[in-house]
Amino acid sequence: MIRVLKKSIREYKRDSILTPILVAFEALVECIIPLMVANLVNRMQNGCDLSVIMKYGVILIIMACFSLLFGALAGIKAANASAGFGKNLRKDLFVAVQNFSFENIDRFSASSLVTRMTTDVTNVQMAYMMIIRTVVRAPLMLIFSLVMGFIMGGRLALIFLFTIPVLGIGLGLVIKKTMPLFRKVFKKYDNLNNSVQENINGIRVVKSFVREDFEKKKFNEAAEDVCGDFTRAEKILALNNPMMQFCLYVVMIFVLTFGSYLVVNFGGAIIQVGQLSSLLTYSFQILMSLMMLSMIFVMVTISIESCERIVAVLEEQRTISNPEKPIYEVNDGSIDFDNVSFKYSKRADRYALENINLHIKSGQTIGILGGTGSSKTSLVNLISRLYDVTEGEVKVAGVDVRDYDLVTLRDAVSVVLQKNVLFSGSIKENLRWGNKDATDEEIEEACHLACADEFIEQFPDKYDTHIEQGGTNVSGGQKQRLCIARALLKKPKILILDDSTSAVDTKTDAIIRAGFKKFIPETTKIIIAQRVSSVQDADQIIIMNNGSIEAIGTHDELLASNPIYQEVYYSQNKGGEQDEK
Repeated sequence: MIRVLKKSIREYKRDSILTPILVAFEALVECIIPLMVANLVNRMQNGCDLSVIMKYGVILIIMACFSLLFGALAGIKAANASAGFGKNLRKDLFVAVQNFSFENIDRFSASSLVTRMTTDVTNVQMAYMMIIRTVVRAPLMLIFSLVMGFIMGGRLALIFLFTIPVLGIGLGLVIKKTMPLFRKVFKKYDNLNNSVQENINGIRVVKSFVREDFEKKKFNEAAEDVCGDFTRAEKILALNNPMMQFCLYVVMIFVLTFGSYLVVNFGGAIIQVGQLSSLLTYSFQILMSLMMLSMIFVMVTISIESCERIVAVLEEQRTISNPEKPIYEVNDGSIDFDNVSFKYSKRADRYALENINLHIKSGQTIGILGGTGSSKTSLVNLISRLYDVTEGEVKVAGVDVRDYDLVTLRDAVSVVLQKNVLFSGSIKENLRWGNKDATDEEIEEACHLACADEFIEQFPDKYDTHIEQGGTNVSGGQKQRLCIARALLKKPKILILDDSTSAVDTKTDAIIRAGFKKFIPETTKIIIAQRVSSVQDADQIIIMNNGSIEAIGTHDELLASNPIYQEVYYSQNKGGEQDEK
């Protein structure tokens, strides 16, 4: 775990190393100051003149300034190192997620990944700052103060040997009780964030069904659950402070009582007033060091679970990566499925696709029909290698997709997914996701093909119109057409429309398909649709059923021979006739 996390320190190694060095000097100076004060008190007791007092005063002021300087520099360096470490850690997590395949993403919920990049990273960042500063300071202060306590107080310092084990045992019990609670609470954080994410994404559904009260209740239950576990953990951790205070006061009472007795009855033969005052200071420093160590243990206890969750993402092995010698050119849009079977997980009981054999020529238009759950989307996801086949092979331009460079392949295969996503920014910025170097003329041409220009031109700012996050200020049909235009800007060898015209009227759908046929004849076009009208002009129509290919043929061939196609066609046409009446 440490090996993985330390890679994120990178350019902040210097500050991370300087911080404990500066802290060591700060602790050393702070431990010498009580010694100097003890000597001054003893000299004053023996009747020194004002020049001696002035000399010690100057020395103490200089030492205090050095302590302040070292402490301030250590704080600055620790802040730089921890904030930089947190920044790099978030960046590494984000990069890791960006490199995930769909299979990797399926293993983590979106809310869990958000929690890891925010709450978990913050916990680890705070723990790191304490480690490079307080973890060095507390033990050094403890050791220096113990040594100086025995030097100055002799046998009186034996009291520390009784209090330290008591505190150590108490601290161990506290950690043992709180660790399981913190492990539980972070999993509940994921559930809480998931509730928030679902509510925000589906806020229109929530309001349309008047389910605000239900959502509030669900959120409150999740929040109360998190609060309950945190409260139980904090109640146990709260024992730290009174335990420390009790030991501190016991030590102070013991030192004052027996130290004063020795001073009064033995006249400084065993211990002097200066030594007694310094011993009190050292006892305070020892117990404060122990208190700091307890705080460190608490923070580390909280952060260990966060560390494990972060490392789980960073160590997740990508299931899809480039081959050793990738191919960087896709010659055409031909597609071949040879004995392909696929399941989403090795542990899955059944295949999503089984025994698929399919051959598509470059430039053909292919329609895919099938009921919900017939694995239409699973089939096309294999073409751009969003998932890898379990058995068999998928070829594009006669080459196994696993032999291509991933960027090259996905640039050649443009997919308009079933769930259309637009990002906050202008229409032009969204469209340039397809081609960052696209000219205004190319953008307008793509929008014309997708029939998006007709509504874009009606906006006051036209192509500079701002799109809200998720495309909430455009209709479903407009969003689909913008996504199609974005895909066309890639100038792909293969264009896949995964039910991407479902929100578009039949007339616009027909115009889009006619445009494809006229302007991109060499591009292989695969159209997944629910409407027969969207695919009936295709060169071949594939009927999917339960993860297998039920039939392949033209509209006329399937209408004459395939019961599934006949049922869909006649039910839709009958519905159309009734609508017309």
